[in-house]
Amino acid sequence: MAKFTKAEELTKIRESGRILARVLKQIKQFIVPGITTKAVDQMAEELIKREGARPAFKGYRGFPASLCISLNEQVVHGIPSDRKIAEGDLVSIDAGVDLEGFFTDAAFSMVVGRGKEVAHRLVMVTEESLFAGIKQVRSGQRIGDISFAIQKTIERAGFSVVRDFVGHGVGRALHEEPQIPNFGKKHRGPVLEEGMVLAIEPMANEGDFRVEINNNGWTVVTADQKLSAHFEHTVLVTNRGWEILTDGQKKDDCS
Repeated sequence: MAKFTKAEELTKIRESGRILARVLKQIKQFIVPGITTKAVDQMAEELIKREGARPAFKGYRGFPASLCISLNEQVVHGIPSDRKIAEGDLVSIDAGVDLEGFFTDAAFSMVVGRGKEVAHRLVMVTEESLFAGIKQVRSGQRIGDISFAIQKTIERAGFSVVRDFVGHGVGRALHEEPQIPNFGKKHRGPVLEEGMVLAIEPMANEGDFRVEINNNGWTVVTADQKLSAHFEHTVLVTNRGWEILTDGQKKDDCS
């Protein structure tokens, strides 16, 4: 578990987050009906490298691409391909940046075009749950406080929380301790400390929470083939609360 307290470390991890935020903002504009997921991935890799960083996902445990692009019933870890994005698709984009050994991780979901009302609502609620979890971040709080807030937001809206995949620490590596489940009880789990960096990432399903892994060994799908959405930010625990590193802002911290 990495902790960042030195000024030069904080400068680097913040810049890594700002790069990722800029890349994801541009990628969102590329996602239109008819574009292939492979084309979106290629654009992302070019943008990350142009920023002087490295795509953290490419080659990680053998993953073949710079982005995870998951459509509709795909929850996470979708592999870019020649598949074309269609009007109404629910698209989830997950990306990571390695800037000289400082890692950040973020994701967003969107509905392309009009889409189904339930798809738009699922995306909205999943994003709301992310910020509900982030608002629990402060030194002295516990991981369970984040987990409880996320679960409450999602289930109150009539959706379900994915159990098999969770958030995590990040910073000196793409995945670090502690694990951050998107379900749980208040006042449980590891205590948050100033300087910790967390990748908080709720995954919510339209139907049942159960998931399966496709034959490619990577892509996670809902067992009932209903829709799924995914949001993620990299968050720094500060002495006053929390700072979102992957929202593109330059403010010091929030509480």
